[in-house]
Amino acid sequence: MMIERLGGLDPLKNVQSSQKMVNKAPVKMGEDTVSVSAEAKEMAEAYYLTEVASSTPDVRSDLVSQIKEKIKDPSYINNAVIASTADKFMESMGL
Repeated sequence: MMIERLGGLDPLKNVQSSQKMVNKAPVKMGEDTVSVSAEAKEMAEAYYLTEVASSTPDVRSDLVSQIKEKIKDPSYINNAVIASTADKFMESMGL
């Protein structure tokens, strides 16, 4: 037994032709723009400063070693140095 197409029509021919694009219009490329608000810029700066602060050590060992060397010298500690240090300490405490 032999089966032939019905009426000589190809059933897939209509489906395939409907999937083709009839009119291909060229796509125009525009320019993209990005705008960043002032609030976003401030938040980015705050984030950056937070990252820098967290990665910076609390103690500057190079300055501590310099001060330790100065303190070892007996002529360094005098009334003027003590008064200046006390003034700076009181000023940092807000007094």
